[in-house]
Amino acid sequence: MIEFAVRQCYRGKLRAAIFDWAGTTVDYGSRAPAMAFVELFRRRGIPITMEQARGPMGLDKRDHVREIAQGLPGRTFSDADIEALYREFVPLQIEILPGYAELIPGTIETVAGLRRRGMKIGTTTGYSREMMQVLEKEARRRGFEPDVTIAADEAPAGRPAPWMALRAAMELGVYPMEACVKIGDTRADIAEGLNAGMWTVGVAKTGNEMGLSQQEVAGLDAAALVRRLAAATGRLAEAGAHFVVESVAELPEVVERIDRRLEAGERP
Repeated sequence: MIEFAVRQCYRGKLRAAIFDWAGTTVDYGSRAPAMAFVELFRRRGIPITMEQARGPMGLDKRDHVREIAQGLPGRTFSDADIEALYREFVPLQIEILPGYAELIPGTIETVAGLRRRGMKIGTTTGYSREMMQVLEKEARRRGFEPDVTIAADEAPAGRPAPWMALRAAMELGVYPMEACVKIGDTRADIAEGLNAGMWTVGVAKTGNEMGLSQQEVAGLDAAALVRRLAAATGRLAEAGAHFVVESVAELPEVVERIDRRLEAGERP
C-alpha cells in the first residue's frame, strides 16, 4: 500500500454570502419572532420574559417553541403540546411579520457591493416557507431579493445543523465551502456556518444579542451602548464567529479580509 498526503487548498476569493433574515437583513433587533413567542405563551396563561423568548433564537421555530417550553420550571409539555403550540404560533407570526419587515440600514448597499465583486447572495432562516412567503414579498418591495432563500422546513433539520447553508450553496452552484461566508445575528447562525465549513460573521448591534430596536439603541447613553454591545459581541465570539460586526454595513471590509486570508492559504 502506498499512502499519499494530499491537501487541496482553495486560494480564490469568496463566491457567496449567505445571510440570515431577522436581525441581520430585516427587522432591526429581531423583534418579530421574540414578540410572537411572548404573545403565544401569554395566550396560554404562561408569562415569559423577552430573554426567555430570545434564548433559542435562530432555531427552526418549532424547535424554538420546544426549547422555551422545556425551560419553564414546574411544567411538562408532551410532543402533542409542542405541536399544538407551534400550530398556534404560525398564524400569529405571519400576522405580525409585515410590521417588522423594514430593511436594516446598509443591507441594500452591502448586497449590491458584494454582487459587484461577483458574489452570489443566499439566505437561510428559522422561519418556515409559509412565513417566508410573507417576508420575502415585503423585502422585495423594499429592494432586497436574494438569489436563493432556504427556509427551516426545506432542509432535513434547522440550525445548528448545516443543511440549510449547504443547500443554499448547492442551489447557488458555489463550492468549496470555504468560498462561502455565513452571516447572522444568533449563536445558532454561527453554528450553522461552522458546521457547514464556511466562514462566519456575527452581527451584534442590529440583532438578537442586543435585542433592541434602532430607536432604542439610539436612546442608550454612551456607556450603556458600549457595555451592551461588548456583551453581544462576546457571546457571538464565544460561539466561534470568525468576525463580529455591528451591522451588515461593515461586511464589505470583512469580505476583503477573508479574501486575503484565503489567498494566504487559510481555511475557516
